[in-house]
Amino acid sequence: MGGFERYHEDFHYSYPLKAGGRLSVDGFNGSVDVSVWDQETVDISGTRYARSQEDTHDLKIEVDHTPDAVSVRAVRPGMRFGNYGVQFAIKVPRGVVLEHVTTSNGAIRTSDGAGPARLKTSNGHLEVRRLKGSLNAETSNGPVELQDIDGAVEVHSSNGHIRAEGIRGAFEATTSNNSIHATLDKVDGSVRAQSSNGSIELSLPPNVQSALRAHTSNSGITLHLPGEVNARLSAGTSNSSISTDFEMRIRGEIAKHHIEGSIGNGGPLIDLSTSNGPIRILK
Repeated sequence: MGGFERYHEDFHYSYPLKAGGRLSVDGFNGSVDVSVWDQETVDISGTRYARSQEDTHDLKIEVDHTPDAVSVRAVRPGMRFGNYGVQFAIKVPRGVVLEHVTTSNGAIRTSDGAGPARLKTSNGHLEVRRLKGSLNAETSNGPVELQDIDGAVEVHSSNGHIRAEGIRGAFEATTSNNSIHATLDKVDGSVRAQSSNGSIELSLPPNVQSALRAHTSNSGITLHLPGEVNARLSAGTSNSSISTDFEMRIRGEIAKHHIEGSIGNGGPLIDLSTSNGPIRILK
């Protein structure tokens, strides 16, 4: 928080909220942590920061609440300029949907939540663990760490790595200047990964029946497949090599930097491309 520490005030609110209800949070210049507990109550704690005591008083926390939904919003003092910030630590009943959680210049961390969840921050990292339901997560200048997501995942970062483990659903990940590493335990929908200047490494489970596309410009692509797989492969790199552990039936001309063919009996398309890195397809 830089110079904010000199003036700060803690706050605390508590309201009834049913399991399976909805939570929305709008913060700025601070982190948001959401965890679950075994009570039908939402517990909202936090700290607001500013460069003067007056500004700290004037930074408002607004809460709208019903038994089915709670909305929390940090409101800057009107028509004033300056540095303000709010950190939230929120406990919710199990099964509450993280409908909308946003902040800036801070991290968002959640565990044991429910979806469909939408999380967005800038200049901070995202950490999501053990989510039941789909996830849409976005940050501009931070890494993303995902673990045990039971649902489709759509995740974007501009300048941070993306690491996802234990994904069970469709998967789409994009970043500009860093790596993507994902292990999928179950695929239900398409798989897409794109990076401009980072490596991509994907691990797929057996019996995948969905298309996969992985594209990067200035690094390599590594794809881990189960021992037996049926797929169509299109792989190309401009300035490096392509290697595979699988026997293939090649279609068309055999070229050093491009492969078109079938693995096993053929099947969904695996489309891999990069300009300045190798492509490896491993068992």
